[in-house]
Amino acid sequence: MKETQLSIKITEYANLLELNTTDSELVKQAMAISENAYAPYSNFKVGAAVLLKNGEIITGTNQENAAYPSGLCAERTALFYANSKFPDVPVLAIAIVAKSNNVFTEQPIGPCGSCRQVIFETETRFKSPIKIIMVGTKKISVIENAKSLLPISFSENDLK
Repeated sequence: MKETQLSIKITEYANLLELNTTDSELVKQAMAISENAYAPYSNFKVGAAVLLKNGEIITGTNQENAAYPSGLCAERTALFYANSKFPDVPVLAIAIVAKSNNVFTEQPIGPCGSCRQVIFETETRFKSPIKIIMVGTKKISVIENAKSLLPISFSENDLK
């Protein structure tokens, strides 16, 4: 038998003032767009902002549906739009915020499994790490790449 231990590095910040200007702006855009989330069933609004290498910022929100599996998360909404509009431009970072009953969550909310896979695929596609900035009112957690979020990942190599 062989055991392997996995670990990830998470950098934590107390507030927006501790982030660099670029990351702070990305978070502010994610916070602003969260107001546009369509979440009439859960009242859990998520906003995501994606920074592209060309400087563009693309935002997205979660979109619920009475048939719950038919909705889409904010992270994938933003990433799919970014990849559609700028198919050859790498993603540098994604900021994620969440509100429950119109109040931002105290703790950072991580992307769901499906979103982790899409972020990882985007990172792999462009061979460029994507910084994940997860925001709560008590702290901000930053992970330097999607591979850290999904260390045992499914990739194109698994399809061969």
